[in-house]
Amino acid sequence: MFITFMAVLLLFFMLPLSISASGDAFIGVNIGSDISDMPGSTEIVSLLKAQSIQHVRLYDADRALLLALANTGIRVTVSVPNDQLLGIGQSNATAANWVTRNVIAHVPATNITAICVGSEVLTTLPNAAPIIVSAINFIHSALVAANLDQQIKISSPHSSSIILDSFPPSQAFFNRTWNPVMVPMLKFLQSTDLNFTNIPIMVTESGWPSKGDSSESDATVDNANTYNSNLIRHVLNNTGTPKHPGIAVSTYIYELYNEDLRSGPVSEKNWGLFYANGEPVYTLHLTGAGIIFANDTTNQTFCVTKSNADPKMLQAALDWACGPGKVDCSPLLQGQPCYEPDNVVAHSTYAFNAYYQKMDKSPGSCDFKGVATVTTTDPSHGSCIFPGSHGRKGTRTNGTSLAPSNSTSSGCLSQYHDNGGFFTSSLILVLLLCAVV
Repeated sequence: MFITFMAVLLLFFMLPLSISASGDAFIGVNIGSDISDMPGSTEIVSLLKAQSIQHVRLYDADRALLLALANTGIRVTVSVPNDQLLGIGQSNATAANWVTRNVIAHVPATNITAICVGSEVLTTLPNAAPIIVSAINFIHSALVAANLDQQIKISSPHSSSIILDSFPPSQAFFNRTWNPVMVPMLKFLQSTDLNFTNIPIMVTESGWPSKGDSSESDATVDNANTYNSNLIRHVLNNTGTPKHPGIAVSTYIYELYNEDLRSGPVSEKNWGLFYANGEPVYTLHLTGAGIIFANDTTNQTFCVTKSNADPKMLQAALDWACGPGKVDCSPLLQGQPCYEPDNVVAHSTYAFNAYYQKMDKSPGSCDFKGVATVTTTDPSHGSCIFPGSHGRKGTRTNGTSLAPSNSTSSGCLSQYHDNGGFFTSSLILVLLLCAVV
């Protein structure tokens, strides 16, 4: 069966001392933002925590999300978007300002471990090709000046068109057309002591779309479920590759949310594990894959207050829920389990969820004129157990804990693995040339 979907792969050359080849592999996620109803930063982080995800890759350096990720310990890869590359590559000062705003302003509270400079620039933005190396150099210099060069790695991903005759892989070679860019880049890597003797491999993007148009018959929920479930199982079991069995191959799933604003065929909008409202697109089948929550809370969702909701609208919605909505709000009375914290956000969250559960989670029952949203994180706290809860806080998952790992590696990375031979994909092989800094 020939599949036309693309798995985007990034090769990350890392300092051997930064990760043990025998260490445990981890599962991370990519977080895109082409979403019409983009979840708030706190909602995103709550979902990451509920899923035990400890590694994320961003396609930009969104300030609100980086602030929300502070003090979570989650390891973050940020990116320089292509539309900012020309300015950074032409000016040391511009690069330094970018690092100051998007990195220095957030560390150490936010655990930024890598920077990806552009994305597939040689093929998507060829006029910027001559300045890739200078952009990397300028950002590297800013990291050195801030004494962050040992903590944060820097890289630039490229598409498979820079590699010719890519199958079998042993016959692959670089397209010499790009030598004016690739040779200086390799010299830069050499100058920063890149070591080729022991290179850990990680998959930065791998996934499967759950929906497609009439010409994309293989984009189904079942196929996406099978692919990602087997991929996660393979990674968490440290299966390795046929050439290197038992070697940890950490992987970033593409992606956390469906991105409904992405251009292209229907499949491009349906790679996510979750909808924007936090509900899972499908339940991963992960028995034996690693750490599985003992209590299956697959169908457990809650209605909570949006983080940016207007207090006056919240109060009006709370009054409606406890009045015409016929919600039992007695647990919110003084002296009762859910009285504290005594504020409109906490009380409205309880009331909204009680109504949502009372209505059997029917469509539209968690809106309240736009101030509420569905979440997979149990909002119960202390002795205040919310309706619909199984009695445990924060245990809602998409079938598994996605990141049982002791690894300390960072995140711009490696090699595609077609787990179990379930599908054959046409691939975009991306070489991620990283400075070991």
